[in-house]
Amino acid sequence: MNRPASVAPSFLVDMNLLVALDALLSEGSVAGAAQRMNLSAPAMSRQLTRIRHLLRDPVLVRAGRSLVPTPRAEALRERLRRLVLDAEAVIRGEGEIDPAMLERSFCLRTNDGFVAAFGAAIATTLAREAPKVRVRFAPQGKEDVAPLREGSVDLDIGVIGAMGPEVRLQALLHDRFVGVIRQGHPLAGGPVTPEAFARFPHVSVSRRGRFEGPVDTGLAVLGFTRTVSVAVANFADALTLVRSSDHIACVAARLTEPLRDGMVTFDLPVKTDAVAISMAWHPRFDADPAHRWLRSRVRACVR
Repeated sequence: MNRPASVAPSFLVDMNLLVALDALLSEGSVAGAAQRMNLSAPAMSRQLTRIRHLLRDPVLVRAGRSLVPTPRAEALRERLRRLVLDAEAVIRGEGEIDPAMLERSFCLRTNDGFVAAFGAAIATTLAREAPKVRVRFAPQGKEDVAPLREGSVDLDIGVIGAMGPEVRLQALLHDRFVGVIRQGHPLAGGPVTPEAFARFPHVSVSRRGRFEGPVDTGLAVLGFTRTVSVAVANFADALTLVRSSDHIACVAARLTEPLRDGMVTFDLPVKTDAVAISMAWHPRFDADPAHRWLRSRVRACVR
């Protein structure tokens, strides 16, 4: 059986030796290089010996009281400096970016209503600061971490449940639910009591097709039951249906503000908890400068 050729030992280079050589060429002395690398002078001398063996060149030679680089070391100086800087950039990250020069496409998987509420602000901000950046808003399906892990989705935005310890999560806003009816509805113009609220048919908003939720729990505490005759998958469909019927929809206030124009909005006559709208991303993008910039822009547009 043929074995794969092994890498010759001479090509297995310790990166520390290249960093040490860069320090020696920059400082021009063993003592100065040792101080720069936080090593003892004897330790730096041993590094110099290894470098000389690796390159088969004296590298630095005595000239009076100082050391001067050999022609080969001098020829390596600039290339070595760039190599060390590039290596440091890989470890440290690229630092700040210039959004105006950024060319990248981002995918935001968003919950129902987010694009209507904040999409224009995000699109305007990105177009102004980073005209070469493209953003795609994708609808939420099941809460699946795989697209975040694989990088096909950059940010997942919505009411996010447990997605595992590997996912980063940051709250963007807390929203409350309100009731919505059409203009001219029998309940328009007066206080909406629990009894009147329960008397009319309702539209449920649920991606999973559920007909019951926290509103029903709150009504039950007061001794009332509502009739939920229709279930839809998103707020926009619910509000479209309510505009032309006597149904009532319970929707997130901030996420549906643009969609409720011309409709009657009222405080729910039952108590429901606020919901947290968060953004989630995979930690592989934590230190990515472009991704950090994107997250900061989304936060600014929402807040």
